[in-house]
Amino acid sequence: MGTRSFVFLAGLLLVLTIGSKSAYIVKETERAVLLRFGEIVNPDVKPGLHFKFPIVNEVRKFDGRVQTLDVRPQDYLTLEKKRLIVDSFLKWRIANVKTYYRSTSGDEFRAADILASRVDTGLRNQFGQRTLTEVVSGEREELMVELRNELNEISTEELGIEVIDIRVKRIDLPTEVSQSVFERMRTEREREARELRSKGKELAEGIRADADRRKTVILAEAFREAETLRGEGDATAANIYAKAYRQDPEFYSFYRSLAAYRNTFSDKNDVMVLEPSSEFFKYLNRSGEQTP
Repeated sequence: MGTRSFVFLAGLLLVLTIGSKSAYIVKETERAVLLRFGEIVNPDVKPGLHFKFPIVNEVRKFDGRVQTLDVRPQDYLTLEKKRLIVDSFLKWRIANVKTYYRSTSGDEFRAADILASRVDTGLRNQFGQRTLTEVVSGEREELMVELRNELNEISTEELGIEVIDIRVKRIDLPTEVSQSVFERMRTEREREARELRSKGKELAEGIRADADRRKTVILAEAFREAETLRGEGDATAANIYAKAYRQDPEFYSFYRSLAAYRNTFSDKNDVMVLEPSSEFFKYLNRSGEQTP
C-alpha cells in the first residue's frame, strides 16, 4: 500500500469518526439539552437529526414520556389524630428541560426523591386538615385535586416537572386499630342480627296467632254448619216418621217394636227383668192370637 493510499484511508477514517461524533438524533419520546463546556446553549433540542462539535458540545437526553412514581406507604394523622397508612402514586413528565436539568442534573432518581418528599409533605398537610370520613370518602377527590394543583405549581417552577395526577391507591388502618374496628363491626353486626331475629320471632308469633285464630273460627263455623245440617236432617227425619205414623199408626208401632226387639236382644249376654204383661211384649203376647 502506497503512502497516498494510507493517507487517504486515514483521512477517511478521521472524517467518519468526526462525523459519528458530530451527529446525534433526538427521538419523539425524548427531551434534550445541548451543552457547551457544561453550559446550556440550547435548552430544548427538537426531535430529529442534529450536529454538534465534538469535545466542545455535549447532548443530554431525557425520557419525555409520562412517568409513574410509586410513593412508599407512609403514616399520616387525620384531624382527629387517627393514624392512617396511605399508599399513593404520582404521574409526572418534564415540562421545562432547562429547569429540570439545572435542578436535578438530569437524574431521574433524584427527581423522584424530590417529588416523593413533596408528595409526603402535601399529603401530611391535607390529611391533617380533614377527618377520617372525609379523607376516605367524603372529600377524597377534592383532596387529590388540591394536592395536585399545589404540587404542580411548585414543581413546575422549581423542578421543571409537570404533575399530571396524584392518586391514593389504598388507605389502611394500623393493625391494632384494624382489629379494634373489626371487633366493633362484628359487635354491630351481631346486634343487628339479634334485632332481626327478634323481629322475625315477633312476626312469626303474630302469624302463628293469626293462624290459630283463623283455625278456631273455621272449626267453629264448621261445627255450627254441621249442627245446623244435623238439626235440619233430624227435623226432616221426624217429619218423615210423623207422616209414616199418620198413614198407618198400628204398622208403625209394630215396626218400631221390632226394631226395639232387634236392638235389645242383639247381645246374648243382655239380661232384662220385665213382666210378661208389659207393654214392651205387647206384640209378642199377641203372636198366639187368632186373627178374627
